[in-house]
Amino acid sequence: MIHAFPYAASDSPAAALPVLAMLPPAAQYVFAIAIGLCIGSFLNVVIHRLPVMMQRAWEAEIAEAAGTDATPGDGYPPRYDLWRPRSACPHCGHVLRAWENIPLVSYALLRGRCGQCGHPIGLRYPFVELASGLLAAASLATFGPTVPALAAFCLCAVLLAMSAIDIRTGYLPDSMTLPLLWAGLAFNLGGTFASLRAAVIGAMAGYLFLWSIYWLFRWLRGIEGIGFGDLKLLAAIGAWLGWAALPQVVLFAAVTGAIVGIVATWRGRMRFEEPLPFGPFLAAGAAATLFFGTPFYSALGG
Repeated sequence: MIHAFPYAASDSPAAALPVLAMLPPAAQYVFAIAIGLCIGSFLNVVIHRLPVMMQRAWEAEIAEAAGTDATPGDGYPPRYDLWRPRSACPHCGHVLRAWENIPLVSYALLRGRCGQCGHPIGLRYPFVELASGLLAAASLATFGPTVPALAAFCLCAVLLAMSAIDIRTGYLPDSMTLPLLWAGLAFNLGGTFASLRAAVIGAMAGYLFLWSIYWLFRWLRGIEGIGFGDLKLLAAIGAWLGWAALPQVVLFAAVTGAIVGIVATWRGRMRFEEPLPFGPFLAAGAAATLFFGTPFYSALGG
């Protein structure tokens, strides 16, 4: 069992998940991956529907301020949330049958196309499901069959969904970043990944660091170099992993973001001045730090 964080209470009997711990190691991984795949399927629903729900809420606020009616004209049913209506093909409206909703398996059986109209299914759907399954396995491998493993997977699942939403829309929803921040502080009441003191300082430091970058760009170039959603996301990461993890997270995000931006510009996929969503790189830095640890913890005391 790998211990990426000095405060992870994986060895405490109270932190164990008894039902999972009783299974053989191979069965534990099968169970974790299966749960991860199912959660990934739900994350695809969140990624697709939450931006629509946010757009409707924004339009309703504008309509209320103007004293008019807000009638959704986006082609989706009037009652549209994470639970209703049932999942359907966005092109022909075909409601998915049970066998068409099995993570990864359905995509393979349907050969990546809608069973009704034959329209291609985006690669995002199997990718998110597979990534979620692998993150569940990584959480188990890192923390064992324990509560910290469950918490780590919850963190990674939310980061995965937010990353996909940021790539699609350029936004990181407050409805995800702020609960994630409070959840990090709650888990660290018992020192799951960092001491409570380190978590509180991490939340403040994460926000204030990118807030300083934001205003530095405004002062030097007159533009917004970073979005406020990124500020809240880094604050949430600091609340989960503690302040000493932030240098590695930011460095990882900056380097990988720069590499992706340079390659995309070189291949003509984006213009030099075109903004690049930073949330996915912060999320990747957080996941890498969560699973592989950071030398800053031993050097700075967590």
